Amino acid sequence: MQAAVITFPGSNCDRDLAVAFERAGARVTRVWHKEGALPKGTDIVAVPGGFSFGDYLRCGAIAARSPVAGALRDFAASGGFVLGICNGFQILTETGLLPGALMRNAGLRFVCKPVGLRVATPDSAFTGGWRRDDRLILPVAHHDGNYAIDDAGLARLRAEDRIAFRYDDNPNGSVDAIAGVLSANRRVLGMMPHPERAVDPALGGADGSVLFRSLLAAMALA
Repeated sequence: MQAAVITFPGSNCDRDLAVAFERAGARVTRVWHKEGALPKGTDIVAVPGGFSFGDYLRCGAIAARSPVAGALRDFAASGGFVLGICNGFQILTETGLLPGALMRNAGLRFVCKPVGLRVATPDSAFTGGWRRDDRLILPVAHHDGNYAIDDAGLARLRAEDRIAFRYDDNPNGSVDAIAGVLSANRRVLGMMPHPERAVDPALGGADGSVLFRSLLAAMALA
């Protein structure tokens, strides 16, 4: 499997994300934001965390208008798999690939700590390695992780079983304690917690490795 990890000015989790995919068995190509096309043979595009373009305007707003963003939209429209983590989640909402928006944390403070999560749905390539309501611990590190969506949009997410993860103890005020959401075709996932920072027990835990193994296994069968 070939994963393309996009890097923007200000990305700081791109290497972690590349390593997580490599440990799961994928080949990884790093893609600079000025590229107008993705490498041939790309199976999944990963958009990392960090502070793309310094988070000027809105988090992810400038990155969503960079040259690579058009290729990202086309890839998703063709049915490709896309994973956006933290700032990557913000970018995916700014590109319109996922609904809702990420706002300032309810406490107006940067949150950096391990958090407990519950798997809200196992029905996706990303979450198929768990069962519904399984618990896991992943780190968060964000100032703008408060997921917001209108009542109609939230009703659609619930009705279509597109909420991927919920917080056990909501750290940022996200509506319905949402920590991650799926696209309508279930091939795009955006999440605020960092699974790529939890793939090695030596670094504090390996719960995140399940996501990467699950994704590659599902893609191999697709």
